[in-house]
Amino acid sequence: MLLKPRKKSAELLTLQYLSTRMNLQSKDKQHYLSLKKGYEGEKKFDIWTSKLQCDCIILNDLLLQMNNTTFQIDSLIITADRIYLYEVKNFEGDYIYDPKENKFFIKPNQEIINPLHQLERCESLLNQLLLKYGFHFPMAGAVVFIHDEFTLYQAPTDKPFIFLSQLRKCFTQLNATSTLLSKHHVSLGEKLKSLHTTDDRYKQIPPYKYEQLRKGITCRKCSSFSVKIKRLHSICEACGCEETISDAVMRTVKEFQLLFPEKKITARIIQDWCRSVKSRKTITAILAQNFRTAGENRWIYYE
Repeated sequence: MLLKPRKKSAELLTLQYLSTRMNLQSKDKQHYLSLKKGYEGEKKFDIWTSKLQCDCIILNDLLLQMNNTTFQIDSLIITADRIYLYEVKNFEGDYIYDPKENKFFIKPNQEIINPLHQLERCESLLNQLLLKYGFHFPMAGAVVFIHDEFTLYQAPTDKPFIFLSQLRKCFTQLNATSTLLSKHHVSLGEKLKSLHTTDDRYKQIPPYKYEQLRKGITCRKCSSFSVKIKRLHSICEACGCEETISDAVMRTVKEFQLLFPEKKITARIIQDWCRSVKSRKTITAILAQNFRTAGENRWIYYE
């Protein structure tokens, strides 16, 4: 049972929208691409977990706190036997593991954070959290290397590493669990879901202003600004993707809300933000259908 699905973080979405509407500096662009690649790897892993047939509870992308320390779990699976904790890495290319120093390198010698340390930290903090709420379950953690073009030289056999070629066997073994979950397992899953938090302290978002962002409706498929309004639809001239005007406008409004949460939604500003829709009446009608109207006359806004 999928109890907590995965979705893009506010940080990733914000950077995604900004990368389309402004030129990000090199470091911000690199951070965005790193988050994007990590999310894509996690979604690949989700395909595997979605095929599980044993009685289990799946929680993705948990952000938890213990003793004022925040930690993230990419994927957590609760079975009758134990809790499985997965740190998913979408590394690509050649890497080296130094068993003596317990360090990771991008070949030939660029050191990176050891994913084992991240896993061990999560295991320790999660165990403390479970004990705090009176849960006692055995736990097993693993680092999953999900990319099909990843190679780890000097890979140890005594470390909890799972490579893409090993996933089928691992999930076959997991599916062999025949014992059903108890109410205690379900209670654990619900508790972890309720403890999930959104912590914005570590977001790396560059400064931006409304005036400097490119305006217009972007294509939901290819993200280009080659969108033209024809009757009741928006059509992308770059890839041919079609969308109703209402859906295109509301999708663009959601971008505006995330980027400028402090600004009120008005027909005037949304028309300027969308640009492609020339009719103020059309914008007003769409907003009225999807939001509650507040204010009066010239001061009408939507919430």
